[in-house]
Amino acid sequence: MAPKPLATFGGNQPSSVLRCYSGIMLASEKQEILSRLDEGQKALVLALEGVDREEAAWKPTTREWSILECVEHLVLSEEFLLSRLEVARSATEAASSRAREAAILSRGLDRSTRVECPDVARPHGCFGNLQEAVANFSGVRTRTVDWVNRLEEDPRSRLTDHPLIQGPVSCYEMLLIISVHPRRHAEQIKLIRTSFARSRRPELTVSLSSDPV
Repeated sequence: MAPKPLATFGGNQPSSVLRCYSGIMLASEKQEILSRLDEGQKALVLALEGVDREEAAWKPTTREWSILECVEHLVLSEEFLLSRLEVARSATEAASSRAREAAILSRGLDRSTRVECPDVARPHGCFGNLQEAVANFSGVRTRTVDWVNRLEEDPRSRLTDHPLIQGPVSCYEMLLIISVHPRRHAEQIKLIRTSFARSRRPELTVSLSSDPV
């Protein structure tokens, strides 16, 4: 099944709303992106605290991911998105707006709508254990941070593509997507851990599902 596009994020808005940016990247915006990247990584680490081998491999259902698969997905996704940043082209058309950037952050954290994973980021058993997966995520996140630190040009003035978004994506937008992605899956991991705990305590499941007296 082909992945369902997330959205155009208002790609048909007039040019007065959608604008290209040029010049150098503002130091304040670079620091904001770096802070978001750090926050996302910390959220993931916190969500994984205390996960053992059994819990990491457990799946709520056969159709859902395990915690290990969630982290593998984060690694594969960031590896791919970073590669798209590295081949970005100079913008010749408008492809960014403050409203679109805000929508990306909001929808990136909204797990109420299920999004089909593109094949390039679908987990397939790359890592033997959670520690290996986390180490690989830390490695690719370090490379992303290094890319941002080296960046001098305004990332809104360069365009790339995302497998789930129709039309061009600015590098600034891509960095927002990358930064929020671990926070999205940190929430998923918390839900998996809750389900795992309930599966090991059947009496808790019965109690929580019963109507209040």
